[in-house]
Amino acid sequence: MSQSPQELLTALRAAPPLVQCITNYVAMNIAANVLLAAGASPAMVSDAEEAGEFARIAGALTVNIGTLSSPFLSGMRAAIEGAQAAGKPWVLDPVACQATALRRRTAADLVALKPTIIRGNASEILSLAGEASQGQGVDGRDSVSLAEDAARWLAVQTGGVVAVTGESDFVTDGTRAARIAGGSPFMPMNTALGCSLTGLCGAYAAVADDPFDATLAALAHFAVAGRRAHEGAQGPGSFAPRFLDALHAVTPEALGAEAEIRALESVGA
Repeated sequence: MSQSPQELLTALRAAPPLVQCITNYVAMNIAANVLLAAGASPAMVSDAEEAGEFARIAGALTVNIGTLSSPFLSGMRAAIEGAQAAGKPWVLDPVACQATALRRRTAADLVALKPTIIRGNASEILSLAGEASQGQGVDGRDSVSLAEDAARWLAVQTGGVVAVTGESDFVTDGTRAARIAGGSPFMPMNTALGCSLTGLCGAYAAVADDPFDATLAALAHFAVAGRRAHEGAQGPGSFAPRFLDALHAVTPEALGAEAEIRALESVGA
């Protein structure tokens, strides 16, 4: 039986999950604050000497390749091994995976390890599926709708859930699919919010029975908070603190009432 976003936010706040975040230097602070505001407990543990051990005790692991280095890669691999050994979900954020040979190779290697959830912008998802994209660096320049078929293909290949985020969001497990509306045009103007959303996907995955439900709930929570924070914001600077406040203020009941989720009746809908 599927779990609603309202039910999952209730579960998350009743027992805040510990989320191990191996993320980039730009995103660490905002990602931690987003998780805390939403109701989860972040831990930025990435060194290979402890990452695998920590992943066994965390509720979920998130892996972000934004600032690649050999030590980060070693920590990622150790943590993924630990999470899988303990049966814990892990989320991949393939930041700018289309940009360089190192990123393409790293992303392909990590996808082969079967992430529970992959969350990326349209350019990243197209690249992971072996298709051409217009992405430049970390910026996605392709539309979400253009990447929907690539997301379905990738979900089938990995056996996981794929989320394409942007002006509206698309989520699929290869069979089920849904679109999520909301958010704010100021969100892309705040660095690392996408990376932070990956962390929130991990938090919801830690408390959900089904990673598809978890991903829907995380994206809906972000979208509702983004729409609320946009009201009264004068620009991206004033939006940022409003967004953290909104994440914290969204109640399970409000999430259930305000989430704009449209389930698709078939994979081609």
